[in-house]
Amino acid sequence: MNDLRKESVSWTEIDEGSCEQRIDNFLCKHLKGVPKSHIYRILRSGEVRVNKKRVDQAYRLKLGDQVRIPPVRVAEPQQRDYVPALEFPILYEDDALLVVDKPSGVAVHGGSGVSFGVIEQLRSARPQAKFLELVHRLDRETSGVLLLAKKRSALTALHEQMREGKSDKRYLTLVLGKWKNAKQHVRLPLHKFSTQDGEKRVMVREDGKESHTVFALQKAWADYSLLEAQLKTGRTHQIRVHLSHLGFPIAGDDKYGDFARNKELAKRGLKRMFLHAHSIALTHPLTGEPLRIAAPLPKELQRFVDKLDGVAG
Repeated sequence: MNDLRKESVSWTEIDEGSCEQRIDNFLCKHLKGVPKSHIYRILRSGEVRVNKKRVDQAYRLKLGDQVRIPPVRVAEPQQRDYVPALEFPILYEDDALLVVDKPSGVAVHGGSGVSFGVIEQLRSARPQAKFLELVHRLDRETSGVLLLAKKRSALTALHEQMREGKSDKRYLTLVLGKWKNAKQHVRLPLHKFSTQDGEKRVMVREDGKESHTVFALQKAWADYSLLEAQLKTGRTHQIRVHLSHLGFPIAGDDKYGDFARNKELAKRGLKRMFLHAHSIALTHPLTGEPLRIAAPLPKELQRFVDKLDGVAG
């Protein structure tokens, strides 16, 4: 059982890192170990004050706000596992944004049996950073463009762009089979579920969430096709499940792919899923300028495509 320690009243001035954050979310982060029910209780009772006034849980903090946090009993912080500091190849960086080229096999954050991911390693490498948050996620086996926000204002602006469909995320993927159409819109509803051993999976199901991917054929060989996938919605495993359902599983996909063919592919040098987030286009969250960032195809994927070209040519 965790030891508990008594906190005294504290006053916090809101800086850029917490600006525009809801007060309930701010308190959850600030008072680690305190149950959410207790946080809502101290908000309702008026023990939490902003600029000496009562606020409700939906209040959004403003720069310079003075927040009174009452004494609460919180769990002693547990000793954290060591997180190695690691920088990843930087595709773009300024005061608001950090865009990295995520390698395959690395989780974007800790959880589900992984003690740390890209975000924890970057925070460890940049202890001076006041704010660093993931803007979106990539599957562990997917490589490529990953956006992080260095200001809360940038994070909220980017989330709004993505919700409104104003960003353009594109992936390159190699599938098994010969794709026919130059361009194909795929609209198949996706349902998320858990397997008996607790693994998250996704399937096409009528009552699932609306999902839309646009596939454009880049190159075809006798048994493979290279596609560009443009996400119109951002559902979990969307590209993987859409392609698998259509009978064109992604080469090397260990969840929705052709497992016998994957073993063959591994012997031929493809030991990972061939899915790469190769570009994103958006409006810069602070300057309003158009921004397009691309990540080249990783060497191991490029080598495999070159081998296919060698066989074909």
